[in-house]
Amino acid sequence: MLNHAGYDNRARYDLPGPLSRRLSRPPPLRYATRMPADDRTQRAKRIAANLGFDRVGIAPPGPPPHADFLDTWLARGFAGQMRYLHRYRDLRLDPRRLLPGARSVICVAMNYHQPDPPESDGASEEPHGRFARYAWGGDYHVLIRQRLDALVERLREAIDETFDVRPFVDTAPVLERPLAATAGLGWIGKNTMLIVPRMGSFVFLGGVVTTLELDTDEPVPDRCGRCRRCIEACPTGALATPYVMDASRCLSYLTIELRDAIPAEFRDALDGRIFGCDACQRACPHNRRAPETTEPGLRVRFPAPRVPLLTVLGWSPEAYAQATGGRAVGRATLSMLRRNAVIALGNLGDRRHQPILEAIVAQGDSELADHARWALRCIASRR
Repeated sequence: MLNHAGYDNRARYDLPGPLSRRLSRPPPLRYATRMPADDRTQRAKRIAANLGFDRVGIAPPGPPPHADFLDTWLARGFAGQMRYLHRYRDLRLDPRRLLPGARSVICVAMNYHQPDPPESDGASEEPHGRFARYAWGGDYHVLIRQRLDALVERLREAIDETFDVRPFVDTAPVLERPLAATAGLGWIGKNTMLIVPRMGSFVFLGGVVTTLELDTDEPVPDRCGRCRRCIEACPTGALATPYVMDASRCLSYLTIELRDAIPAEFRDALDGRIFGCDACQRACPHNRRAPETTEPGLRVRFPAPRVPLLTVLGWSPEAYAQATGGRAVGRATLSMLRRNAVIALGNLGDRRHQPILEAIVAQGDSELADHARWALRCIASRR
């Protein structure tokens, strides 16, 4: 899925086998129609709903509207260090290149919204940081891919035809949000998120490119109107203009994708965030009444949503692996989470944490020490 910062953050991982071999196969001659297209479509949608997907729609397999904006977006440097987004351009712009003979794209959405945890008075407990909401539960990549595989299996049982498929969930070079909008699941909001009517934008996306011929759905109209709340809520000005995300300034990119030092100009904006940011989504009026997910696989798991900062700083590689295994938060390395936790301590401005930060400086890790020295200056400035 294009993650909530406006980019797909695992596009490098779903091209098994030599790409040239995968794309050189002749289109399969498998189109004998034994069932009307509307019957196939309704069966596909029923199966998807029964598997727990909250929305399902069908898009044509060609380039979605405005797909060519990708070139402009990349040329402006908005991808930051995410070089993998420059690869497989042709595949991103046209899903038919992923699967020769493709005739339809089944697009699905799964709600992941959960209520905020109760606030603590903070008087005596360990300082905490925050994870973005999408990382509170299990790894959605695994969950949705399993459901998509089940969808394909049941489709083969329900439709007496031979067809090919290519499932995707935030791992293939696919413009998932524009495809989902083309399939009528929602519209692309000014914060670049897909906003689903009566559900909001806290949704995971996935889909199946298939050689089955299905009836396509109509897009829904843009309902953002004159609202600019997401733009005004962005802590770093990453939403430079409506519908355009400068990912290189987004806190999700800075805490999850950026492997280098976080630029000093953005450190205050992190506040207590150590993995991702929900600011633009929290501000969106369409999320005010977002329903709560009923998916057991997305229930909150430690260490989320409020993460003990000192615990993170003390993690061994083994403890990190245990805490992040099977979690989307494993996208950030241990050194990155420590870096983010140090900044969060600095933003707290509590001098009780000064000895911890001084010890980090003394340990000799140059990059982490740089962030710790910054945090110490923050604490000193607030005395």
